[in-house]
Amino acid sequence: MIKKKKPSLLLPIGAAVLLIGGGGAAYWALTQGGLVGSGALPVGAEVIPQDALMTLSVSTDPMQWQQLREFGTPQSQAAFDKNLAQLRDRLLTANGYDYEKDIQPWIGKEVSIALLAPPAPATAPNTAPAIMPKPVAIVVMPIQNPLQAKQLLEKPRSQAAGKLVDRSYKGFQIKETQGKAENFSVTVFDGKLLVVATDPKAMDRAIDTYKGEQGQSALKATPGFTKALGKIQTAQSFGQLYLNFPAATAFTLANSGKAAAPNAAQLSQTQGVAATLSLQPEGVRFKGITWYKPDSQKTYQVENRAKTMPGRLPADTLLMASGGNLQQFWQNYSQGATAINLALPPVPPDWLQNALKSTVNMDLDKDFLTWMNGEFSLAMVGVPEGSPSGLPFNLLFMVQSSDRRATEATLKQLDQVMAEKYKFKVEESKAGDQPVTNWSLPAIGFSVTHGWLNDNVTFIALGSPSVPVVNQIVPKPSASLADSQAFKASVPSDPNPNNGNFFANLELYKTKKLPLPQLPLGNQNLIDAVRSIGVTAAISDDRSTRYDVSLLLQKAGKPAPLPSPTTPSNTAPSGNPALEIPTAPSP
Repeated sequence: MIKKKKPSLLLPIGAAVLLIGGGGAAYWALTQGGLVGSGALPVGAEVIPQDALMTLSVSTDPMQWQQLREFGTPQSQAAFDKNLAQLRDRLLTANGYDYEKDIQPWIGKEVSIALLAPPAPATAPNTAPAIMPKPVAIVVMPIQNPLQAKQLLEKPRSQAAGKLVDRSYKGFQIKETQGKAENFSVTVFDGKLLVVATDPKAMDRAIDTYKGEQGQSALKATPGFTKALGKIQTAQSFGQLYLNFPAATAFTLANSGKAAAPNAAQLSQTQGVAATLSLQPEGVRFKGITWYKPDSQKTYQVENRAKTMPGRLPADTLLMASGGNLQQFWQNYSQGATAINLALPPVPPDWLQNALKSTVNMDLDKDFLTWMNGEFSLAMVGVPEGSPSGLPFNLLFMVQSSDRRATEATLKQLDQVMAEKYKFKVEESKAGDQPVTNWSLPAIGFSVTHGWLNDNVTFIALGSPSVPVVNQIVPKPSASLADSQAFKASVPSDPNPNNGNFFANLELYKTKKLPLPQLPLGNQNLIDAVRSIGVTAAISDDRSTRYDVSLLLQKAGKPAPLPSPTTPSNTAPSGNPALEIPTAPSP
């Protein structure tokens, strides 16, 4: 008989390494009644120091991992499995362990991984180190079966697995490996948690945190942490991620070699970003939250007014982003991008301001944003197959105006500049029964049209003159994006009411053979595996924002078993010192 093979990998550490290496591809989890902690708190919340840069928790349920591995294309599935096998070999096989035999029998329902800033390297004053140190990790694994965990710790090790040494710290007996490229410290906390650290000082900090000594506060004491995670709990979730925003930002800036921006202190008011992940039949679903510290001077203006824009867009929209208040959105975006001192934000705030000034001699704040404090959307709309040559898509911007007279004055000034300075042909026409203004320049192969959809919603459309998108939106699309099956299946209905959406129909996008952006490391497997992306965001209260994200994925089907371990042999020669179960007093 063929024995059904379960995933042979150290799930939690593997997920953490994938998160770091993938530059933001994470599997997020929320604890459901773990051995330690309660409610929304992840396993090990009393062991992980509060200043950890990031905490990741993942499920150890083999069935969920099997479901996750079924998503994607054959290429992305093979790449994912290859990464898992490499992690298994490096983190388990190389240390003489097998996940199914040695870890799965005793481990709890989920584990947590925390990344901590490394100790500052010894360098001369005002001198940056040649190589910036990497974060150190603490892995917290709940013990569901103490007897089987004891057997693991007493298992003889092979010579290739490295030498073990003993030390004690404040009553905790610690085992540490030596002579390996990656050394680990291991101990047991109160018989309930097996904790692994990649640095001895990190283990000492975990012990101090658990005992409440030397001013070490635990993750569970983070301001607003429990309340925030309580808002995004999900039944049978696969994972949870918490990002300590001030600490992570400071660490990133320190490693970038750039000085913090003058208003970077604004970022310290944000306490954290958290999200849970659950697996769905057609993909994955994230529930996220961002919140300010309880004493922050900054607060959110609680308004969720995004309602109509998806209904004004045609069903063949490829990409769209909408919001409830463009003026407020741009203000928040500008402050955030400047405070972080981003090297390459998607749209540098100064660039747009300077571009308007240099091209049309107009001011972004005074001439535009003053009346743009209503709903808005920016969309890429496809053109029908077989259309005359030209742009393969149309760009469409719509915004609700709070001052029609000011809006018309801005548009009139734009008309004048385009006609006089850039020699566009500016003429009045009609779309349906609505008057519109066209800018055309046959030599460049595209035209611009602006007008009104009703008394307070204006639009600007750019695209091929042979297939004007204005004909699809005036007076109203016959088939709207909001009513399309692709939008309904992708964009979460919660939170409701909301403050905006994002939607990307990547299947349609790829059908049009449009270029996709390159991911870090040039890896396109992830994009190839995604059918569509949907996001719904809302202001939850004056100090927190909520967002739900849905990824519909391709399905490659049942994956093949992971490759067999390659190095080294798990057989341990007799006579090697056996690991003893470390004991520790209760704090």
